[in-house]
Amino acid sequence: MYLFDNPSYLYLTLIIPIVIIINWFYMAWRNKIQKYFSNNKLLDQISPNRSNFKLNLKLVLELFIILFLSIALANPKIGTELKSINREGVDIVFAIDVSKSMLAEDVAPNRLEKSKQIVNQIINKLTSDRVGIVAYAGKAFPQLPITTDYSAAKMFLSNMNTDMISSQGTAIDEAIQLSTTYFDEDINTAKLLIIISDGEDHNNSSLDIAKMAAQRGIKIYTIGVGKEKGSPIPMKKNGITQNYKRDNNNEVVITKLNKKVLTDIAEITQGTFIVGQNTSFVINEIDKILLETEKTEFESTQFSDYEDQFQLFIFIALIFLFLEIFLFESKTSWIKKLNLFNDNNAAK
Repeated sequence: MYLFDNPSYLYLTLIIPIVIIINWFYMAWRNKIQKYFSNNKLLDQISPNRSNFKLNLKLVLELFIILFLSIALANPKIGTELKSINREGVDIVFAIDVSKSMLAEDVAPNRLEKSKQIVNQIINKLTSDRVGIVAYAGKAFPQLPITTDYSAAKMFLSNMNTDMISSQGTAIDEAIQLSTTYFDEDINTAKLLIIISDGEDHNNSSLDIAKMAAQRGIKIYTIGVGKEKGSPIPMKKNGITQNYKRDNNNEVVITKLNKKVLTDIAEITQGTFIVGQNTSFVINEIDKILLETEKTEFESTQFSDYEDQFQLFIFIALIFLFLEIFLFESKTSWIKKLNLFNDNNAAK
């Protein structure tokens, strides 16, 4: 497994496409100027050993130098030893609503961002519990299987948005059904499903699916984001509200928090409904739930020893630098014979 000590240095690789674009414009400008003031025959007489191939090759080598130096600065490390570690914890799956109604701004900055903040802070408080993530709108889709890799969980969480699922609506029943498949029935750990949603359920089978989850020993806790009085759904472009979502009758859609649906789902599994207006309040409530939940010891594997690999990338960069320094723009005899750019015919 690879890790980077300083992943921000990888942004230096963005220089590569910029250099390619600048070089393309420069070559186009140079060829235009050369054609204006001279021609290929005269240029060959003035500079018979010029080589377009070597110019392009030097550029490629320089780009490879930038690439490998950027990777070296980021300091990649490779895990060299897998160790089994005994942990005590619970299994938690977060089912996050990414339907369009989650763009409503009755909680700041909007319902979806509020949901992501809540989940992110819950993960920050975890130590040895396993987490998984499900995204749902009109359909439910797996995002992250159950894991102790909190960094991966946060990465997947940050990328969640209302455009990731084309099927719109709010299928809480599918989210519960998919989430139940995350839990390993052979391992006797406490199983918690935390649903973060505004509760706008467009299906009628959520309670039946929740009963099935309860029979498998899964407790569902629901966090309601939004307000019961409702809010319109802004349609934005470049961060600026252009309009509000409308229904088939051209009426502005008002999306409301449905506490009853979320409360009923939680109570069926002996869980609880939590109002998600205040992030600190939610985190405290989840902390209490986790403290009261019996922890189970389970075995997990992780890489324990990591070795620096930056030396390899510096060495490769130095090889390319050596080649770039000693590669002259003039043609060598073997390049002349290859005639890669049809220079010989152009000179005739």
